Amino acid sequence: MTMKKNLVALMLSTALMGGYALSSEAQAQALFSDYVKTQHKFEHKHMDDVDVLVLLASESADGTIELPQMWDEQARSIIQQALKLEDFTGKQGQQVELLALPNFYAKRLWVVGIGDDLQRADAEKLGAGLASQLDEKTGSVVVHAKGLSDAQIAAAAHGMDLRNYRFDKYKSEPAERPDYTVHWHGNNGDAAAEAYQATQPLAHGVFVARDIINLPGSDGYPQAIAELAQTAVSNYDVKATVYTPEQVQELGMGSLYGVSAGSQHKSHLLVVEYQGGGDEAPIALVGKGNTFDTGGYNLKTSGSSIVRMQTDKAGAAATLGAVMALAGKDAAINVAAVLPLSHNLISGSATLPGDVLVAADGTRIEVVNTDAEGRLILADGIWYARDRLKARAIADIATLTGSKVGALGTDYAAVFSEHDELLAAMKTAGDETGELVWQLPLGPYDGIIDSWLADVQNVGSPGAQAGARFLQHFAKDTPWIHIDMAGNAYSTSAKGIHPAGGNGYGVRLLAEWVENYNAAAE
Repeated sequence: MTMKKNLVALMLSTALMGGYALSSEAQAQALFSDYVKTQHKFEHKHMDDVDVLVLLASESADGTIELPQMWDEQARSIIQQALKLEDFTGKQGQQVELLALPNFYAKRLWVVGIGDDLQRADAEKLGAGLASQLDEKTGSVVVHAKGLSDAQIAAAAHGMDLRNYRFDKYKSEPAERPDYTVHWHGNNGDAAAEAYQATQPLAHGVFVARDIINLPGSDGYPQAIAELAQTAVSNYDVKATVYTPEQVQELGMGSLYGVSAGSQHKSHLLVVEYQGGGDEAPIALVGKGNTFDTGGYNLKTSGSSIVRMQTDKAGAAATLGAVMALAGKDAAINVAAVLPLSHNLISGSATLPGDVLVAADGTRIEVVNTDAEGRLILADGIWYARDRLKARAIADIATLTGSKVGALGTDYAAVFSEHDELLAAMKTAGDETGELVWQLPLGPYDGIIDSWLADVQNVGSPGAQAGARFLQHFAKDTPWIHIDMAGNAYSTSAKGIHPAGGNGYGVRLLAEWVENYNAAAE
């Protein structure tokens, strides 16, 4: 086998190791065996010679921080003096470190402020922040977390897991991964353990999404991604269907097929369906899966732009991860991920600017710009969700436009919809997960995708709205929301719950949104 084939085989093996049934601590730990080595324990028992002891302190108006009574009196006095000197009040984000305290059972003490209203996303960032300060030499960590609820403790542990992910399969000598055990001393160990266990499917969905995003274009072509995804969900109670390029053509998906016309790796369609809600129509998640984007004949000429174009499949990765998360927790919902997968390259057979493609619903599309390919593959994906799955609601997600980055930067994703209930559920999901969204208008922008040559054209101005209006055409009367996550999918450096690289943005947002929307509709 070639080196590339070996690396793809390794990725498939990794995904296979992720399958699990949520039934025991041992199985849950096996889930992360190829992603993180750290472990979490939730029973409260005293330990000696701890490497790092973390005291989580609630905010105090008068600056008085309560310390455990069992600690040595001299050590307590030194700690209180140090906190006073640092003006430590327990405000969220504050931290004081003390070393080599007398008559103390830990080598290092971190006193960390948690404020007075620690939300889920804040708790996850707290855990991620602790993880960022620990290293491969750390052996044991004890966290005094009496001030946290069981759900907050689970969220903090979840945040540590998300930060500790590494994508190092292309390194000849990967750095050692952190291999410590965190002992959480809260109020109810069993309840915290159960709450943490419930985060495992979500974390696994994020990890698989990150793997997919990070896989380079020459290894992560449409067929390889479809096979990786199939393997990743093999132990979940889902149905995974792959449509080959020939079947994509038979379905009439000329818009999807046309984007890969210039590549040796033709377009595929992957559909992953989870049925936990009886016979009701599913909620469909449609994700842009352009596995590498050269721009086609409208070639990306900036090296900094083209070098990260494997991230153009982040939308597809998010939909897959979200369905995995929901299936893994046995959610009482029917949900499907529709992943149109393409490879936008240049050759003698590539789609040319000015060509007309025929989408599955019969729409004739003038391709004014071959670098506006994401909406072309999403068009047929949305058609499949509407026509074949009979979806009761559709959310599409894509790294779609530079215009979105210009409008909102990377702290927010843009959302477009005319359905208030979808928007409300999405905003709540963004606030809960920290993957924030901001609504941009769909109109009035009449005529921005009109074509003199065909039915519609694939570009217009303003750019983000043109992309949204184009996709809305294919959703027709099905309740629909569009998420433009351009700029959100890749972290240039580690920050918060994200390591450097593909960050799995959208997995947590979509999984939360599906449950929010489903609950509101009942």
